[in-house]
Amino acid sequence: MITTLLTVLRKELRETFRDRRTLVSSLLMGPLLAPLLLVGAMQLSLERSLDSADEKVPLTVSGAAHAPALLGFLRERGISITPRDGTPEDIADWVAKDKELVVLDVQEGFGKALLAGEPARLALHADGSGTTANRHVERARRSIQIWASRIASSRLQLRGISPALMQPVVIDDVDLSTPSSRATLILGVLSYMVLLVMLSGGLYLAIDATAGERERGSLEPLLALPVPREHLIWGKVLATVVMMALALALMLAVLTVMLRRLPLEEIGMSVNFGPAVALAVFGAMLPFTLVGAALLTVVASFTRSYKEAQTWLGMVLLVPTLPIAVAGVLEVSPSPALMAVPSLSQHLLMQGLLRGEPLPASYAAISVTATLGIGLALAWVAGRLYRREKILG
Repeated sequence: MITTLLTVLRKELRETFRDRRTLVSSLLMGPLLAPLLLVGAMQLSLERSLDSADEKVPLTVSGAAHAPALLGFLRERGISITPRDGTPEDIADWVAKDKELVVLDVQEGFGKALLAGEPARLALHADGSGTTANRHVERARRSIQIWASRIASSRLQLRGISPALMQPVVIDDVDLSTPSSRATLILGVLSYMVLLVMLSGGLYLAIDATAGERERGSLEPLLALPVPREHLIWGKVLATVVMMALALALMLAVLTVMLRRLPLEEIGMSVNFGPAVALAVFGAMLPFTLVGAALLTVVASFTRSYKEAQTWLGMVLLVPTLPIAVAGVLEVSPSPALMAVPSLSQHLLMQGLLRGEPLPASYAAISVTATLGIGLALAWVAGRLYRREKILG
């Protein structure tokens, strides 16, 4: 049996590496392009976040002469003030023409209301559909609230009342998370991408070795060889496993290099994804290649053409991500029962490694045993399906 498996393995890999289009789709587009896009998008988002934290917020003020103390405080808080008087109707026209414009309207009675100890009203005008405008409004509102709280404290002190009486409870936030665990908030989608890229790496070989050979008419003479049919199909499954493992290794190698470029340290995070962690992730994900390869082969056995197989197997790629999506919504914690679920257990193992908090060895053993068991069962089903005569069409 081993000789047959290795012979079929060499045949399938040789044909795959000869087809440059399939090779590029399996081992270049996914493993190389996906990490580049992911890290590039994260880097752009982080850079914009860092820039927005340091940028001066532009604020147009109507009626600036009525609140000189407030405007002086806002300037100290890094807000750039541009005086421009106008009516509320004029302000609405300004915002309609410039969606990023934020206008603070100070009415004439603002100073008198403050002196009288009455609520002094301000109006912040902005287009709420704009991300930039919303960010600037929040910065301006927070600064105004800080100024207002100082005014309230001063009023209490003038009346001989300690401002501390207005704070019966003080809550100190103590964040016990580590820089690596905080980084998983950003890298949470990584396990989704690793699973999809890994499955995509063996997709085209699985299609070509089953539906493709049936469509070309080469499957019948292959199955007519004097060896058990299941041995032949297991060799094809093994070849798909190898392609998935190659895709996984390439992607992890690229991620190891690219994730170091993220400026997470500037926001109090760190990437726990060095060569040792990448190797551990490879070991955690590797058993799933058998499940993926056997599942693709089983589904492809019911298709009659290459295009039909592409359609069905493209949808099958989403199946392993469903347990991960459910777990993400429910925020489940690792348990022995969950570690017996393929794809979900790999996701949990990978999250633990990224956090720098590896799961117990018993959990990893359950994951490997359950995943390999289900993979072998699916491979046995694939072998049984290809013993049917109607498999030839």
